[in-house]
Amino acid sequence: MLVRSIIRLVLLAAAALALSACASLTERAELPPSLERAEALERAGDAAGAARVYEELAAQNGGAERNALLLRAARGYLAAHHAEDAARVLALPEGPLSAEQSIERALSSAELAIERGQGREASQQLAAIAEPRGAAQAARYHELQARAALATGRPAGGLAGAAPEEVGPHIALLLPITGRAAAAAVSVRDGFMTAYYQTPAAERPRVRVYDTGTHSVADALAQASQQGADFIVGPLTREEVAAAAEFSAPRAPLLALNFLPAERPAPAQFYQYALSPEDEARLAARRILDEHHRRGVALVPAGDWGERVLAAFRQELQGGGGELLGTAVIDASRTDYTGSITEVLRISDSTARYRRLESALGTKLQFEPRRRADIEFIFAAAQPNTERLLRPQLRFHYAGDIPTYATSDAFEPDVRANQELDGLMFPDMPWMLGGDLAEAVHAATREAWPSGGPQRGRLFAFGFDAFRLAQALRQRAAPGDISLAGLTGRLSIDPERRVRREMDWAQLHNGELRLLPAPGP
Repeated sequence: MLVRSIIRLVLLAAAALALSACASLTERAELPPSLERAEALERAGDAAGAARVYEELAAQNGGAERNALLLRAARGYLAAHHAEDAARVLALPEGPLSAEQSIERALSSAELAIERGQGREASQQLAAIAEPRGAAQAARYHELQARAALATGRPAGGLAGAAPEEVGPHIALLLPITGRAAAAAVSVRDGFMTAYYQTPAAERPRVRVYDTGTHSVADALAQASQQGADFIVGPLTREEVAAAAEFSAPRAPLLALNFLPAERPAPAQFYQYALSPEDEARLAARRILDEHHRRGVALVPAGDWGERVLAAFRQELQGGGGELLGTAVIDASRTDYTGSITEVLRISDSTARYRRLESALGTKLQFEPRRRADIEFIFAAAQPNTERLLRPQLRFHYAGDIPTYATSDAFEPDVRANQELDGLMFPDMPWMLGGDLAEAVHAATREAWPSGGPQRGRLFAFGFDAFRLAQALRQRAAPGDISLAGLTGRLSIDPERRVRREMDWAQLHNGELRLLPAPGP
């Protein structure tokens, strides 16, 4: 009825007003300090902003927790090259520190010396520290040894027990440990080194980290080759991977941690591995077709990410005989997506017909807007904050009963925040969905870092599997014979030397994950 329609519109307007009043991640200055906010800033590459939040949190706490937060603040300031802020914060911890915290403070002090150009002093400080037993701290220890060596003019290198001056066969790990992508790089490195330390000691290769945040990719590749690298993992960003593909000098086989553009052929001995949203969009299209849906619509965020995901989804869907009836982009900087939703669901057409009929008859009619009736699925790929706004608005606009699919980007493990995503289906990696290997690695990381330790999200799992893939390829296994049950999925290598991931599917019910069975024949 018309009354019901008016009530719906009033409720929507109120909801939009309430949502617009909520502070977004871009309005961080007005938000109270929290671990979630600090970690979100780290993931976004704002190391200095994260450090300030950790410092604010430390002021609200005491004892061991205060010390841990101060040490995390110091790491953030160092990553942002704010040496004096780091020095100030490193002087603040009080009382007895745990063994892990003592090592962390000593490593940060050595890194501070490097930031100040005091390479010799940093080397002396590192020489006084026994090699840490934990994977992440050991990786950082050797990485700082290499940076201290560079600062004093000695050859760089060194990880996993190799002195900086040594030359010989090793895996070269190329990551932007400093700079804009540092938070992502450190997560990858921590996962890589966790897999390294879970390998029996007799089977561990020598590993060296080369920081592409301070040296060009070409310089890092040249240096790794000169120092005897027999396998290279990295670099990480799309720009760095493109630069690596242009490197024309002889080098070892390389596993890039991102994909080249589809139209660009890879050089010889150049493997590619990535957590690709485009690949997940193709998985979503195949799942939709397997579940006998053929006609549907798609909504994606405006921008390059959304364009790439939509193009991959459309290609796979149409290649399998499906049809996209309509697409719409949403402005992720806003909270109200009514315009895009009503456009793609054709609700605006229903309203226009009602107004024409009412005008023609010259009288008021009872009316309830309707969406188009031929939609069998919705593909709604977005980041978590956007998805949590989009899904309720789809329900409000009469589309809550349509099977809705996304990529894993829509999901973060937060039961309360995911209540709004009820019914959403998406593929995800075993690291997030669970499994024997995931549980074993979770247990090992809890034992290694009882106080929390590094970020252990999807990029951690990515680094873990990168080491295992490198080991398989380094042992001269034929790429077509490689099949790994990894933390990021079931991994194989296609004829173009790209790593392919198959993943399981899940659906959210009351904020919790439920695994979905494979679709029937």
